[in-house]
Amino acid sequence: MLFSFILNIIPRPWLIKISYLVRPFLAFYLRGKKYKDPIDGRTFRKFLPYGYGVQRANVLSPSTLSLERHRLLWLYLKGETDFFTKKLKVLHVAPEQAFYKRFKKQANLEYTTTDLYSPLADVKADLCALPFANESFDVIFCNHVLEHITDDTQAMKELYRVMKKGGWGIFQVPQDYNRAVTFEDNSITDPKERTRIFGQYDHVRIYGLDYFDKLRAIGFEVTEVRYSKEFTTEQIEQYRIVENEIIPVCKKPL
Repeated sequence: MLFSFILNIIPRPWLIKISYLVRPFLAFYLRGKKYKDPIDGRTFRKFLPYGYGVQRANVLSPSTLSLERHRLLWLYLKGETDFFTKKLKVLHVAPEQAFYKRFKKQANLEYTTTDLYSPLADVKADLCALPFANESFDVIFCNHVLEHITDDTQAMKELYRVMKKGGWGIFQVPQDYNRAVTFEDNSITDPKERTRIFGQYDHVRIYGLDYFDKLRAIGFEVTEVRYSKEFTTEQIEQYRIVENEIIPVCKKPL
């Protein structure tokens, strides 16, 4: 309950700054051997709870502040891509703390971050009107962003425009896999109602399985990657990743 209260009253840019101060103390206090964060290899007796509405227990790594989706994405990038070795020009929309410093230090990357509000953004910009030339980036990350944006179709078009032909990106969103069709209602503006219906006070929709087809309609070739299937039940629990999560890998045709 305390985490939920803090998340809902403190603006996100402040939370990012505060987290840098408290993270070392949390990591020391929770050290142990039961759970492992694959991003930094550290192990803990438990992870922290997280969630704006309903809290998920044991999901927030005290060292990297990664969640289930971050750890799964890291494992995918390590195991299935050349992201850590190939020379790449990368755009990271709303960069996550778990990745920001690590990606910034990679000698093989020309790494640019963008967001309207994040203190981690190099370029302050609206995702619906990006200030970059056509076909600028080899790789684009835009994770858990589109559910915040009223005109997500325009945002997707911008991601497509600035991606190079043959480039790829990962655009994770919160999804209800039991829902065939995305639900949105722009008349819902009350933060408490948004939290109740969409899962978070600043979300404007809840995506269904049609999300992938919406990306395809923009022009992307979308592969629905169920990467958790590469791991044993024991590893899924150790890393605290979600067994049925789908990673949308989006490519721009040549």
